[in-house]
Amino acid sequence: MDKIDKESVISFDFEPQAVVLGGGNYPKHIVPLRLLTESERLVCCDGSANQFLKMEKHPWRIVGDGDSLSEEARVAFKEIIRVNPDQETNDQTKAVHYLQNKGYSRIAIVGATGEREDHTLGNISLLIEYMRQGLEVRMFTDYGMFVSCFGDQKFSFPVGTAVSVFGFGTKKMSSEGLAYPLYDFNNWWQGTLNHSTFETFTISCQGEYLVYVSYENKKVK
Repeated sequence: MDKIDKESVISFDFEPQAVVLGGGNYPKHIVPLRLLTESERLVCCDGSANQFLKMEKHPWRIVGDGDSLSEEARVAFKEIIRVNPDQETNDQTKAVHYLQNKGYSRIAIVGATGEREDHTLGNISLLIEYMRQGLEVRMFTDYGMFVSCFGDQKFSFPVGTAVSVFGFGTKKMSSEGLAYPLYDFNNWWQGTLNHSTFETFTISCQGEYLVYVSYENKKVK
């Protein structure tokens, strides 16, 4: 299974080859908005193209099962719509797989949270699946970034950055540079509400996990 190179350092400095706009709340924070603005390959997940049409913007591709597209959007964007009727995957995964088939492996997802909470949880958890497929996919919300990891990994963020870690069957988990040392969790909540105490922190373990880092820092006394 491919994974992020353990010699690399994860930070907010991420240059994706393509950006996927989900069907959740349209981004407001400068980080996801910048990704949308600067991307040469912006893929809208089905109905998110409706918002683009209202804003008089033009995506690179529109991918999904087509059930959420307005008739107006179907007409305006007919040349760039790629319909995938597979009901075993959601539109986010259809968009990611479309990009994968085009040879793009570094992908940012924005606008995937908000609206229905079950969709939000599903969208976030899929980052682990994308990692298993050899892709480096990160999700940027209005509050922070989710990144999937495997094994030992180093991170670089300002001191006081809020950090949460979610294990997926991980073993022998430990950390350096976080306020509260990591251990083998039995529940997701046990890895939440942590923060960095050094500009670089490390996580060591066997297995897969998700890391959430907030754009905002907490005061460190």
